[in-house]
Amino acid sequence: MFPDILKKHRKSLSLSQEQVSKMAGIERSYYTKIENGLRPSVKVAQAIGRVLGIDWTIFFNENCAKNAQIKSA
Repeated sequence: MFPDILKKHRKSLSLSQEQVSKMAGIERSYYTKIENGLRPSVKVAQAIGRVLGIDWTIFFNENCAKNAQIKSA
């Protein structure tokens, strides 16, 4: 569920995967894997959360992912 939220927020901010990955301090290929469902480390989750303005815990808790999606709608 979090991959859809990532893509939605990234696109709403008009950012590319490359831009998000640079801002989060990770490789673009790693970010792409995260958008495809790979769960990141806590540190990376926090960095992506800051960049996209989302709750970083969505990567680890499906209930949080559902709540984040509802709040952003």
